[in-house]
Amino acid sequence: MKRHHITAIVLLVVVAAISVYTGGIFLSLREPDVIKPGEGVTEVRKLSDYFAPLKGTRGDTDVYVLKGEQEGGRVLVLGGTHANEPSGYLTAVVLVEQAKVTAGELIVIPRANNSAFTHNDSQEGAPLYVHFTNAAGEERQFRYGSRATNVIDQWPDPDVYEHASSGQQLSGSETRNLNRGYPGRADGNLTEQMCYAITEMIKKEDIGLTFDLHEASPEYPVINATVAHERSMDIAAMGSFDLDMMGIAMSLEPSPVNLRGLTHRELGDFTETYPLLMETANASQGRLRGATNEKLALDGKDKYYVSAEALGMLYVPYDENGHSIEERVGRHLQGVLSYTTAYNDLYGEVVTIENVPTYDVMLAAKLGDYLN
Repeated sequence: MKRHHITAIVLLVVVAAISVYTGGIFLSLREPDVIKPGEGVTEVRKLSDYFAPLKGTRGDTDVYVLKGEQEGGRVLVLGGTHANEPSGYLTAVVLVEQAKVTAGELIVIPRANNSAFTHNDSQEGAPLYVHFTNAAGEERQFRYGSRATNVIDQWPDPDVYEHASSGQQLSGSETRNLNRGYPGRADGNLTEQMCYAITEMIKKEDIGLTFDLHEASPEYPVINATVAHERSMDIAAMGSFDLDMMGIAMSLEPSPVNLRGLTHRELGDFTETYPLLMETANASQGRLRGATNEKLALDGKDKYYVSAEALGMLYVPYDENGHSIEERVGRHLQGVLSYTTAYNDLYGEVVTIENVPTYDVMLAAKLGDYLN
């Protein structure tokens, strides 16, 4: 056999082996993370319970209900709107695994865009997973996904995305961004249908207060911030004051009326809920970062951001300590508690959430300590 024939066969075998290996990894990303509901969870529903066409698609996702013995209001927490923003997702997981509700009802969707957890953003070099060790010494693994719905589930992107209810035009890729599709469309694409199902759930369950948990790059102006619809401003102001008294800097931003499709705008316009969106500082989201790996996603330490802060390029303090996942989850958890208390005080629709680690507790702990 000629040498070039042998070379060709060897190359084909190598390519086949790589294809099998990477194909296995690709398929494994479709397997959902293991979430271990705590004693406070009274029911697990599906998003498709509120919009049946989602059933059997990767747009469907688990909806965890924590109902107290006393009557009260209802609060919704959305994590995983963007699956590459881990503090929002993990905050929702901690609530599901640890929280107890004595009055009212807490509804939590950890993977709001379930499809986005099945892939990564291309050319970003992001990790596939983040890992934690719980108090029992067991490893817990969670996906680090994408900002957008998987193209396998929704394709192709249009050249221009037109937001259905407003007519606003955006980049075509935004058609797969869950936080550009509200209030959604029953006859729309998969992302719009997920938005529609969440909107329908808010209406059907008469949810009074809605949180959408996010992360952003340190150079993004809206950071360590809460964005509030004008109807939510009294809740946001009172809650932010409470956070400030605890030493947690939280800027308050009004929801812009000319940027459409976002929870803090559309849910406030199309439902009776009071929507709030919170952002924490995550270096793995930014353009100035170094290696985008699991370590950066969890400890937030990046020498390039330290240099950028010294040059006055950032909107959040940044030193060699970075912004750890514990700090970021702690901010979200404390925000949920403080804004819910403000909602209770202002509107009397009491929701009492207990057994949740506060900001100070999270700073002194490891996130794995609060995973079952």
